[in-house]
Amino acid sequence: MCGIVGIVSSQPANQLVYDALLLLQHRGQDSTGIATADGSTFYSHKAKGQVREAYRTRDMRGLLGNMGLGHVRYATKGNANNEQEAQPFYVNAPYGITLIHNGNLTNTRELTRELFDVDRRHLNTTSDTELLVNVLAHELQAQVTGADLDPEQVFNAVARVHERVEGSYGAIALIAGHGLLAFRDPFGIRPLILGKRSAGLVGDEWIVASESLVLESAGYEVVRDIAPGEAVFITRGGEMVSKQCAANPRLVPCSFEYVYLARPDSIMNGISVYDARLRLGDRLADTIAQYTPMGDIDVVMPIPDSSRPAAMQVAQKLGIEYREGFYKNRYVGRTFIMPGQEERKKSVKQKLNAMGSEFRGKNILIVDDSIVRGTTSKEIVQMARDAGANKVTFTSAAPPVRFPHVYGINMPSRQELVAHGRRIPEIATELGADYLIYQEVADMQAAILEGSDVTALEMSCFTGDYVTGTVSPEYLAWVEANQLS
Repeated sequence: MCGIVGIVSSQPANQLVYDALLLLQHRGQDSTGIATADGSTFYSHKAKGQVREAYRTRDMRGLLGNMGLGHVRYATKGNANNEQEAQPFYVNAPYGITLIHNGNLTNTRELTRELFDVDRRHLNTTSDTELLVNVLAHELQAQVTGADLDPEQVFNAVARVHERVEGSYGAIALIAGHGLLAFRDPFGIRPLILGKRSAGLVGDEWIVASESLVLESAGYEVVRDIAPGEAVFITRGGEMVSKQCAANPRLVPCSFEYVYLARPDSIMNGISVYDARLRLGDRLADTIAQYTPMGDIDVVMPIPDSSRPAAMQVAQKLGIEYREGFYKNRYVGRTFIMPGQEERKKSVKQKLNAMGSEFRGKNILIVDDSIVRGTTSKEIVQMARDAGANKVTFTSAAPPVRFPHVYGINMPSRQELVAHGRRIPEIATELGADYLIYQEVADMQAAILEGSDVTALEMSCFTGDYVTGTVSPEYLAWVEANQLS
């Protein structure tokens, strides 16, 4: 999971990209990068850490031009501590291409061999984004027949990328001297949204980003989601053309975007993230009522912030008092996306504080958006007990995460997942909770999709069914053996 944005403007793009990345910071905290284009010249700056720390005034002044793209990284491939693997990635031919990518490629072994043995291209990192930009560059080079670049040539190249590349990818690229290209994998697993605004006599300005809130905050009109398999090309002059480039596209967006990853004020694939989380709470309340004696619950509490909508609905539907007992230090990042288990564990107590007066002598029902490794959940249960809670019922608005996620979320190892190989009572014991209740898979899917035109979700980490159909047990074993340290 990363956050990406691309802009074609009538004014300098550097500040526009920077402001967008601030709104996407929740999608990645490892590193960040901005690239701009002034004519046929690229300018870029990349650094470890968060957006506010990474760019100084002199860095921003050096980012010239009216086209730009930006990235915030949460490492799922490569090394989170390697600054060389921060995006964007650049290749100098054809024309010069700089690219950013949100997602995860699942045939990296095959692509690496092809790029070396057939395409004769050199890779300098283990990042799958470097693979993607080299595949795109090779296929675009094969399409170019003259000095000029025709959008049809770009679309033909993207069609070949779809044929060669497997996995999830929302990508944005600048092609030097020509324009901005954005494309989405044939299953639409990772989000990508197109927007525009009028620049008067100059014409239209365009933006492509991971989440709709970026568009709305900057005054862009949301045009639509980029369709699965579709490519959009925007010229330097603001002319937009698009084409479906995949043979059999099918929209199957990632369920975890709605459960946890996206901000609640975003709309993805026509589904409001906030409304989806409210409906997750409604469904969860039914399950809680089925399995938990109501006399055993005095108050409902969320783990701020992403579980708050679900917790509010649980409290309302069950007729139980809603209270905020955990207070969040907003200057500590999201613990789930921090690199390394020890870093996550250390950050839980830095991030949350339990107010004793809300816990003392009470039976607490805690609502979280999901339980992945269990590190955070175990610490939270203990914090509630230390604050004086009588009983702790822990609930998850998502089903048990039992399988690796290979499409852009850092869940590569089954051994890291607290629900893998355990029954729910065993997980409750591991977390130290008196009771543990999960959302049902069917209820999660129904809650997210209700009222939308979307018919399916990517839910592999809950079900073990991988939508691309190419993820084998051998591949999962290889991923686990080569996971991030």
